[in-house]
Amino acid sequence: MSTFLKASCLAIYLLAVIGGFVALPFGLSSALQNIAAILLGLHALELAIAWRSVVRHAGPLVDSIALTLLFGFLHWLPLAKRDSR
Repeated sequence: MSTFLKASCLAIYLLAVIGGFVALPFGLSSALQNIAAILLGLHALELAIAWRSVVRHAGPLVDSIALTLLFGFLHWLPLAKRDSR
């Protein structure tokens, strides 16, 4: 399920970027761009809220920040659960 949700996030971002250059069918360009902007905003808020879990990522901090901005709780929640054990 997590893989499907991550793929869905990436699809929204990709289609939003493509919609900036090419008109998407059914006028979806602006709707997808708005959805992507809202997702990024919410994920930025999550970054501030879940900072303690984000910094526990095994890789570089910049990677963890980028993954949180892209996927939100799909990235940091497993880190939080792993550390609470």
